[in-house]
Amino acid sequence: MNRPSGKSLEEVHASVNTSGKSRWRSLFAFFGPAYMISVGYMDPGNWATDIAGGSKFGYSLIWVLLMSNLTALLLQSHCARLGIVTGKDLAQASRESYPPLVNLFLYFLAEIAIAACDLAEVIGMAIGIHLLFPNVSLVTGVCITVLDSFVLLFLLNRGIRKLEAFIISLVLLIGVSFFIQLTIAKPDLGEVAMGLIPGIANEEALYIAIGIIGATVMPHNLYLHSSLVQTRKFNRNSVDIKKAIRFNVIDSTIALNLALFVNAAILILAAASFYNNGVNDVTEIQDAHRLLEPMLGSTLAPILFAVALIAAGQSSTVTGTLAGQVVMEGYLNLRLQPWIRRLLTRLIAIVPALLVILIMGEESTGKLLILSQVILSLQLGFAIIPLIHFVSDKNKMREFVIPA
Repeated sequence: MNRPSGKSLEEVHASVNTSGKSRWRSLFAFFGPAYMISVGYMDPGNWATDIAGGSKFGYSLIWVLLMSNLTALLLQSHCARLGIVTGKDLAQASRESYPPLVNLFLYFLAEIAIAACDLAEVIGMAIGIHLLFPNVSLVTGVCITVLDSFVLLFLLNRGIRKLEAFIISLVLLIGVSFFIQLTIAKPDLGEVAMGLIPGIANEEALYIAIGIIGATVMPHNLYLHSSLVQTRKFNRNSVDIKKAIRFNVIDSTIALNLALFVNAAILILAAASFYNNGVNDVTEIQDAHRLLEPMLGSTLAPILFAVALIAAGQSSTVTGTLAGQVVMEGYLNLRLQPWIRRLLTRLIAIVPALLVILIMGEESTGKLLILSQVILSLQLGFAIIPLIHFVSDKNKMREFVIPA
């Protein structure tokens, strides 16, 4: 346990050189941070809310996904701007600007959000392992998820670009899996377009919509993105800062639209496979997997579903751990060894997951996943308000301040 150097994620800070390259090579050098963020927008918590929404209300909540994604793009762009201009992540900026008691409160809420997110990832990965290997129980799958701690440590030691490549490959695997599943499901595009019209059917739809918002615009991603953009090394002059902001916005736009496709694909798949066939009570990921084959008449769809679920859980758990490190170092100015931080985060998630499965049964995991995303939604304001405060502060942002 020691004090950080003041640099966010210091082991990979400014480790990717972006200067002295052609325009396209420079743009490529900036690509990566937003893909690390995008996996949080397609984690198992998203799956639970999208499956529940699609099976119960058809395509009618697609507009919530679209609006959440646009909001996420705006907020993530602000995070990138904050990190690039000030050289501080959101947690560090808060520590420098607010009284200790306020920071302690914000830190506590951020840790709750990370724990809720990690809970969804633990359960999602365990379900994916169980679906792909039926002989492995859900409880055993939860315990196996401890081992992914070492994946992060190994990749981060190889450099941030290796970690980004790993995450991007998992994102592409998820995207291709759902593209194939949508091709098999053949949804009605006219009905899908009708889902873009805003409307909430009832209180249950509102609850799921809140879960979708929390699953899409995640508090810990705001902290992480403001840190990851600092892994790029560039000249600290006005021209290069503007270029860095512009390239990161492009990166965010591409990555988050890919995440929107995955989320929309899950909801559309649930609507086409279940809602249109009169099956409106699919709240468990396991049930969705079991019903895909008879509903779609394809043995490939459930296999791709399970593989994509494992990829989503693995990729999002890696970024969740990094977010935990950023939040702890930023707010408390305290650094734990990465493997200790990872195991602590994972154990905090494993204990409630095991208790719920053992006490309430495996059929309760879907409700727990949705609840975890509602908790995330309730935490959002405590990350968004400081973010907007900082990027609209002319003293901090100088010429790069956002319009008031």
